[in-house]
Order: sequence, then C-alpha cells, then structure tokens
Amino acid sequence: MRIDGLKLRLGESEEKLLERAAAKMRGCRYIRILKKSLDARDKRDIAWVYSVEASKSPIPEPVRTYPQVTRQPRRAVVVGSGPAGLFCALRLLAGGIRPLVVERGKRVEERAAQNARFFTERALDEDCNVQFGEGGAGTFSDGKLNTQTRDPRNAEVLETFVRFGAPPEIAYLNKPHIGSDNLRKVVANMRRYILEQGGEMRFGCRFEGTVVHGGKLQAVRLRDLATGQEYEEAASDAVLAIGHSSRDTFEALRREGYAMEPREFAVGVRIEHLQSRIDTAQYGAASALLPAADYKLVSHAGARSAFTFCMCPGGVVIPAASEHGGVVVNGMSDYARDGKNANSALLVQIRKEDFASGDVLAGVAFQRRIERAAFALGGGTYAAPVQRVEDFLAGRATRAFGEVLPTYAAGVVPADVSGLFLPDVADSMRAAITDMDRRLHGFAHADALLTGAETRFSSPVRILRGQDLQSPCAQGVYPCGEGCGYSGGITSSAADGIRVAEAVCARYS
Repeated sequence: MRIDGLKLRLGESEEKLLERAAAKMRGCRYIRILKKSLDARDKRDIAWVYSVEASKSPIPEPVRTYPQVTRQPRRAVVVGSGPAGLFCALRLLAGGIRPLVVERGKRVEERAAQNARFFTERALDEDCNVQFGEGGAGTFSDGKLNTQTRDPRNAEVLETFVRFGAPPEIAYLNKPHIGSDNLRKVVANMRRYILEQGGEMRFGCRFEGTVVHGGKLQAVRLRDLATGQEYEEAASDAVLAIGHSSRDTFEALRREGYAMEPREFAVGVRIEHLQSRIDTAQYGAASALLPAADYKLVSHAGARSAFTFCMCPGGVVIPAASEHGGVVVNGMSDYARDGKNANSALLVQIRKEDFASGDVLAGVAFQRRIERAAFALGGGTYAAPVQRVEDFLAGRATRAFGEVLPTYAAGVVPADVSGLFLPDVADSMRAAITDMDRRLHGFAHADALLTGAETRFSSPVRILRGQDLQSPCAQGVYPCGEGCGYSGGITSSAADGIRVAEAVCARYS
C-alpha cells in the first residue's frame, strides 16, 4: 500500500521510516521511497515529508519492456546529443533501431577542457562550448530535473538517469538535481552504452541540411569539421534535436522551406547572492542542518512579468557564449552545491511585438543585439558587465563590489547593465527585485550582483510538426526538444526525445 505524509524531523535517520510505516500497516517489513520533499512553511517546525510504498514482502524493481520494430529504417539519424537526442537514441535502441547520432561539438571530456580554456583564456570555439557538445547545454548547469509537465515519460527519464550513474534519490526527490559534475559522467556512460548496443556517434560533425524528394527525406547533409568536407548520409528518418542556440541551423532550415514560427521568450541577468543569506531567509536557524536552499519567484509588479529561473544553490555564473562577439551568461553548480554564492536567472518576458518584423528569425536578431551590447559593455574581451543591485535600483553605474564577489570566470567589468535592455524591461526588473524581496528577505540586498546578459532561456523559434510529430514539409523529419520549441529543461527535453523515438519506431512496427 502507499502511505503518504510520513515525517522525519531534522537529524532523524531514514531508517525510522520503516518503523513509522509499520505503525500504519500491520506486518510491513519493506518500504520503497516514492517521494521526498521539505516542508519549510513554518521555520520553527521544518520537516522532511515522505510518501512510501509499504509491503510485507520484498518490493521488486520496476522493469520496462518496449515493443520491437518488425523492419529496419534505411537510416535513422539523430541530430544533437543533448537530453532530447540522447534519450531519443536510447529509446530507438530499446525498440530495435540502431541510430546514428551526429554532434557538432566534442565528447564531454574534451568539451569540458575546451570550456575551461574559454573561461580562462577567452578562446571561443563556436562549435564546441557551453551550448554545443555531448550532453547539450544542460551538462554545464545544475542538472535540475524538476519539471512542470505531467508527461508519464518523466518517470522513465529519472529511472534512466539513475541507471547510468545519477544519484538514486533523483527518482523520488521533489526537486531532483544531478549536479554538473555527475551529469558529465552520466552522459559519458550513455555514450558508451549507445556504442556497445550498435549505435554510432560522430562528433565534430555538423548538420547542414536535408535532401528531400517527393516530400520524403532521402538524406541529411553533414560536414566533418576537422576536414571541412560536406557529404550526404542516406537517411529515411532524421530527428532534429538541435538545441535552442543552433541559430545557423534555424537559418538553414528556413532556406530549405521548413515551416517555422516565432516564439516569445525572456531575457535578463544572473542575480547573485551569498548562499548563507538565502539559507537563512528560507530556513532560519535550521539552515545549518539542511542542504543549500533554493527559491523560485514570480512578480507582476512591473509592466512586464518577471521570474527567476534555473536557480543554482552554491553555484557560479559561467560564460555561455556560442558566437564570436557576444556575451552570454548561465548558472552552474556541482552536486554538493557547496559554493559561497547562489545565483539565478532573473528574466523579463519579451513579446512578439518587441521584435516582429516579418522575419521568422527576428527573435534571434533581438537576442544577438543584447549579447553584442553586453560584449561591448564588458570591454570586448568576453568579460561580463556586472552591477550591484543597489546601484541598479538607483540608476547609476557600479564602481566597486561589496560583500558579494562575482564568480563569472572570464573577467568582469563594473557597469550599468540596464542599457542592455528595452527601458520597460529594465524598469520591470527593478520593480520585480523590490517585489520579490517582500517574499524572500534579502533578495534586494544592496551588494547582490546582476551579471549580463542571460538571453538563452528558450528557443525564439518553433519548427512546426504535425500530430505524427513529423514536419509537414518532409516525411521522416522530426523536430524535437527545446531547440525546435517543444520542451524546456532537461527532463521535458528528454521526454520529448522519447516521444519522438516512439513515433519513429511506430513507422517500422
């Protein structure tokens, strides 16, 4: 039976859960944790709350089975090795299809080394960076797996991550996270499995477009980045798990006539506080007994809605550019979340009328203008402009930092970041900071820092697909994941990869 509402006080061992479950179910000898969350509504009475499956006999682990294809496609190509691409490839293998995965970036180990060079030497590789490479953009983040979607595939996503080496508790934590350090190991394990099972992976291989005849996919055009050679790979199916920063791919697909539409998105900054202040604000005196605190805030105090996103407890702000001449920031934290600072995106909604020009890719141009302005404001070296919250609220440039020191690794320049944005975007951000401080004391702390610019919240375009998940322009082409406008975050992107793989397998069953 399922038992909800079992509580453990801070410091109590989870071994007590069996005892408390047995008090509700006579003869209970075994339990499995189904959900674990923290109830901190009353700072004087903080507790962990559990839901468990209780049984008198051992509880078997769930086993998934998959229908097998009865015939093989000519070639199934997965473009991109982010969560959508990797989980699509894994599900194709489970159904009996051996895919080819092509990735413009490098293996995660080489990618980590390249990112380290960019962070310290400012040597940007436009094909291998925080946005591109094995594991996708989420590999250099916090590895957060919570999602607002209710897709039944989400459970399979979590189980698969655990299977490939993620911490087991992600399967039941209310706010699961893997951590960037663990996620790199998990991604490498997934790659090894794909290869062992007969799949193929080509790194440094950029997708350039498709070859379509009679409305059906015939081949994909690929480029070997080491030699510069472009070639065609015969294919009956191509999954476009391209990621939200594949701007050159968006342009290539537009030239080929694929149906697309602009999407609204959000832009802003990374806001950085001392983690100890966030812990105290959220947990009070009990903070020493609890993991690093997080938060999620929304404000409608300004002319535009504002919200926090991808909060990284104990993390750092990282350089996340993928184009020369632009500054982009993101947040990252390891599993331990033991850094001195906390950071989160602080974003304001951008409407279609802000960039509408008749060009379906006008949103890309809008993002790029902000990134280039941030690059110029930072001195043209990939250093980022940074401003104290007190100065931002007062409308003056920052000249020196206080108790919070910036963690952005490629250098910072004290500045006034408000000029990066439309006036009412900056004003809405100011209103939101003050408003959010009423719910999270210290959010508007004078020495908190704003680092610009955060522009890659989501894809500014959607590549259209039909009920069968294929492009209406080419049978066999499957737009997929965050880059094509169908997910947001690691878990929902992975789930969409599974969904598309199911559709591909259905064609051959």
